[in-house]
Amino acid sequence: MKKLFAYALGAFIFAVFICYFFSIHITGFNMKNNYADSSFEQIKKDYEIYDAWGLHTTIDIKNCGPDLIRSAEVIKEYIVTLCDLIGMKRFGDPTVVHFGENEQVAGFSMTQLIETSLISGHFANATNSIYIDVFSCKLYNPHVVAEFTKNYFKGGEYTLNVLLRK
Repeated sequence: MKKLFAYALGAFIFAVFICYFFSIHITGFNMKNNYADSSFEQIKKDYEIYDAWGLHTTIDIKNCGPDLIRSAEVIKEYIVTLCDLIGMKRFGDPTVVHFGENEQVAGFSMTQLIETSLISGHFANATNSIYIDVFSCKLYNPHVVAEFTKNYFKGGEYTLNVLLRK
C-alpha cells in the first residue's frame, strides 16, 4: 500500500510539474496580453516577476492639434521633453521627416534612438491622428507617456496598448 501511495504521489508531483512547466514556459508565464488597464505598480511588479526584457507601449491619439502635428520643431521638442520626463537617455538627435504622396498617410514620421531601444511615431495629416511607439528595456510608466503625449499635442481620445516583452 505504501508503494502504491508513493507511486501515486510521484505521479501527482510529476503532473503538477508538467502543468507548471507548460503554463510558465509555453504560454509566456501567463502574462497578460495588454497592461493598458493595469496600474504602474502592477506593471512594475509583473515586469520583475516575469523577468521581462522590455516594455512596449503603443498610443493612438485622435483629434490632435493640426498646427502641432505639422511642425517638425514641435515634434522634436516633444521627443526631447518625453525622454527627459521618462528618464531615457537619447542616442543622437531625433529624426523627423515629412513624406507621403498619398494624402491618407502623408505627415511627419519620427524616430529617436535611446540607449535602451527606440521611440518612434507617425503624425497623419488627413485625420489629425498620431501613432506613437515606445520600446525600452528600462522600465517607464506608460500612463505618463500617454497622458503627456495627449496633452502635448492637444489630442482627444486615445487607445493605449502596453506589452511586456520577454
